[in-house]
Amino acid sequence: MGLQLVPMPTPLPPELAARVRAGSADALGELYARFGPALASLARRLTGSHQEAEDVLHDVFLGLPEALRYYDERGRLEQWLRRVTARVALTRLRAHQRRREVDVPVDLPFHGDPMEPDARLALRQAVDELPDGLRTVLILKMVEGYSHTEIAELLDITPRASEQRLHRAVKLLRVRLDSHREA
Repeated sequence: MGLQLVPMPTPLPPELAARVRAGSADALGELYARFGPALASLARRLTGSHQEAEDVLHDVFLGLPEALRYYDERGRLEQWLRRVTARVALTRLRAHQRRREVDVPVDLPFHGDPMEPDARLALRQAVDELPDGLRTVLILKMVEGYSHTEIAELLDITPRASEQRLHRAVKLLRVRLDSHREA
């Protein structure tokens, strides 16, 4: 059971955001149907819990008509929704401050066959053991594909701090995975 990324759907007509802003339940339902699975996948990877991911998605869509008032329509709606979802998930994580398991890609730095079940388990455990700040940057950058600038905005840090956290996360993973391999 490897990581399954859920692709974002094709771009939507611009008037859909306006209809949601105006309170159209049908438009909100259309957004949920088209973006819900991808946003839930993002929330699940960040929170490490299906239940937490459902709660994040609920919070995002419950507040969406109001939040869309701040959407300036300069960027793509899909990307904006991903940022909102990530922010809500990170806010929940900060509130709970507990350990989580996360789905991680099997192509993270690992010496050995990542498809081997023991290797995957070791990788998952090594990622779970990372400090929250390092794990969050690792997931946002390597799994979600965010830029360091985007991560910096989400976490209220500098892009350089994001780069440093990713470097430290990868370094710690290598040490932990190498010690697992030698055991």
